[in-house]
Amino acid sequence: MINLFDRLARPLMRTLDPENAHRLAVRALKFAPLPHPPVDDSRLAVRVFGLNFPNPVGLAAGFDKNAEAPDALLRLGFGFVEVGTITPRPQPGNPRPRLFRLEADEGVINRFGFNSEGEQAALKRLATRARRGGIVGINVGANKDSKDRGGDYVRLIETFAPVASYFTVNISSPNTPGLRDLQQAAALDDLLARVVAARERVSLRAGSTPVLVKIAPDLTLSELDDVVAIARRRGVDGMIVGNTTIHRPRTLRETQKATEAGGLSGKPLFALSTRMLAETYVRAEDAFPLIGAGGIDSGAAALAKIRAGASLVQLYSALVFRGLGLVAEIKRALIDALEDAQATPLTDFTGADAAAMTAEDWPE
Repeated sequence: MINLFDRLARPLMRTLDPENAHRLAVRALKFAPLPHPPVDDSRLAVRVFGLNFPNPVGLAAGFDKNAEAPDALLRLGFGFVEVGTITPRPQPGNPRPRLFRLEADEGVINRFGFNSEGEQAALKRLATRARRGGIVGINVGANKDSKDRGGDYVRLIETFAPVASYFTVNISSPNTPGLRDLQQAAALDDLLARVVAARERVSLRAGSTPVLVKIAPDLTLSELDDVVAIARRRGVDGMIVGNTTIHRPRTLRETQKATEAGGLSGKPLFALSTRMLAETYVRAEDAFPLIGAGGIDSGAAALAKIRAGASLVQLYSALVFRGLGLVAEIKRALIDALEDAQATPLTDFTGADAAAMTAEDWPE
């Protein structure tokens, strides 16, 4: 079914405006009669954040912004799905066009700006599927015009705790003015104190829900020192490294599109995000697990993220260029790597190359 969809639908999707194609893909998945995927090889199972993941390959936030199709996405073989970014109140995001394919680079630039139907629309959908199982994380963000952005995150934690497998506090999108300022030490410390306190308050009725922080790959190492230290001190459960980048590598071939404002994702992000992952891993010192995101387009890329320090990985942009069959391809490659190394479990690979990576030249 998935291979047939790739063969028939992807050529059509590539002829459409990128945002229209994205919207069509979400709608198609909502109604597609997808069978459940085969049971994953037990060697791919990972337990982190107190959750049992059937495999480490997740769908990153940004695809299913309003929690319309998490169950369909799980049936594609993902070990977990992250919906959002969801904001408390509906907001349209930035004007179109705001999504650009860099075909020659297998990259994407977006400046969506947290377009969201708001918490109530997403909550209604997630409440109806709450008993179906599967790990569905919720990526939360602040409204653009909010006078108390920290309060927005607290509100969303309190609202979604009964239906969230975990939360991702998104403070690293480059497309909401001032949002990345929340990564600065004082602001981050205050925000995480409020978020963790909110999680503890609602745990009496909803159980303890893991809280993760998603950071930008554009932090300086000094800023990263602060972020990791604060995350450890405040007791967050993990970090995602990382979001899109405002950096434009000199190797980009789509030079005209590369001048578009917004965050760059996909293959051109891989080197930078993987280096930042390794830098984060050595600073975290096993205080919490990491999710590696940014430029994963093959089994080799996923394994590189794990060896750089990731317990789990997330992808999204590569689906545009490689198709839905990429999920199964990555899982097969990870099993092959385990067999070649005579290793089990998969976590034996986690962080194996991190220290060596931090000694290499910085990616251009």
